[in-house]
Amino acid sequence: MSASEAPGLPPSDGERTVSLRIPAKAEYIALCRLALTGLSRLQHFGEEVLEDLKLALTEACTNSVRHAYQEGTHGTVEIIYDLHPDRLVVEVTDEGEGFTPPADAEMPDELSEEGGLGIAIIRALADEFELSGREGGQGSRLRFVKLLSE
Repeated sequence: MSASEAPGLPPSDGERTVSLRIPAKAEYIALCRLALTGLSRLQHFGEEVLEDLKLALTEACTNSVRHAYQEGTHGTVEIIYDLHPDRLVVEVTDEGEGFTPPADAEMPDELSEEGGLGIAIIRALADEFELSGREGGQGSRLRFVKLLSE
């Protein structure tokens, strides 16, 4: 894990940005949660906010691990944590098969079936939510924002 300005994100005006790249395997998702817990020590989130963030992050990472890569292929998931005084921005990307979400749908039909509950959970817990394909069409990008002011 390294602290750095993340490529592809707007500059964070000197705020703290941490990037973590994990193998797309379920057993590595705990590392994402540990990094989040570490960030909470830099800026107090409140226990309830931290638990909400852990749940949303787990669901986002699980989606990439379960759906991005065909069985038998190897890949990675990148998590970028961008900590601001009033909010935490989390972006989870992969380089898997990707998809094109409908522009005007609240939740695509294919996400509302098995596994789609994770997206609904993230939407409910986050103050902002975006789901899209990555630039260039390879992979997916899930971004959510949680306001930290109590």
